[in-house]
Amino acid sequence: MAEKEPEKRRFQRISFDAPCELYWQDDVQTAEVLDISLKGALVSRPPGWAASEGEPCELTVHLNDHESAIVMAVTLRHIEPDRLGFKIEYIDLESAAHLKRLVELNLGDQSLLDRELNHLME
Repeated sequence: MAEKEPEKRRFQRISFDAPCELYWQDDVQTAEVLDISLKGALVSRPPGWAASEGEPCELTVHLNDHESAIVMAVTLRHIEPDRLGFKIEYIDLESAAHLKRLVELNLGDQSLLDRELNHLME
């Protein structure tokens, strides 16, 4: 059996359980965020999900009982039977500030956050 190659992840995934909406074409489906990073998100796969890898979508992650949200333009990067992985393509300034704060609180280490922010700039 071939040995699994070590993961080369540059951005820490933050386990995060929050409701979200996925917008694809004229379809809107609800899902749950499983984890999130400065570069993407992993969400539960809604029943009947029809988009293919590479498709552009919009992801709205609800925070604080729907008082605020992180809104992102994303690309569907991978599909699993029960999960969807998205890469962030665009995020507005307010949503970016919410995401940065969420990651900052969960990393608990300013140097890790600084490193991840530097990777985003590359």
